[in-house]
Amino acid sequence: MATVTVYNMKGSEVGSIELNDSIFGVEVNEHLVHMAVVQQLANNRQGTQKAKTRSEVSGGGRKPWKQKGTGRARQGSTRSPQWTHGGVVFAPTPRDYSFKLNKKEKRAALKSALTAKVSDKKFIVLDELKLNNIKTKDFADVLTNLKVEGALVVLNENDKNVILSARNIPEVKTTQVGTLNVFDVMKYKNVITTKDAVASIEEVYA
Repeated sequence: MATVTVYNMKGSEVGSIELNDSIFGVEVNEHLVHMAVVQQLANNRQGTQKAKTRSEVSGGGRKPWKQKGTGRARQGSTRSPQWTHGGVVFAPTPRDYSFKLNKKEKRAALKSALTAKVSDKKFIVLDELKLNNIKTKDFADVLTNLKVEGALVVLNENDKNVILSARNIPEVKTTQVGTLNVFDVMKYKNVITTKDAVASIEEVYA
């Protein structure tokens, strides 16, 4: 089992913790990680892009000039694509970009992402993360003590003080164990969590 150091909020070492190899020590599957990230980005797309085809543009009901005898090319409508104010050829229409990944694939991708963070020594475990007040400076001090800039902070519960204290800091995001996802794990430089949250991750994703 991989062993990582446990720190307190002042940045001092207070012990160590063994991580479950079935989650934090798997073989990294880069393809699954990539697919999980692409899926999340695709599922977030609104898909509301729209332009009008020649059948949807108003006007153009009358033939602009007679078929023969004018010396000009024949035209059936002023709303054909080659005309100004005409319709768009193969115009985009609203569509759903989302696609599905199997549950096992999603879980394997998340395990790969977490394993990569542990291997890169970007997985930081705290004995606890508690703030008495909602204050950005207090949370910024914790990051300074840990010598960390950008981080995904994984909480075991909905801690209002921590969440509100962290939300104004650039490159920092808080999430809970139940909403942990591959995109966030890969996006942020570090993952900061607590011993309780690690236990919950091992329970939920084992």
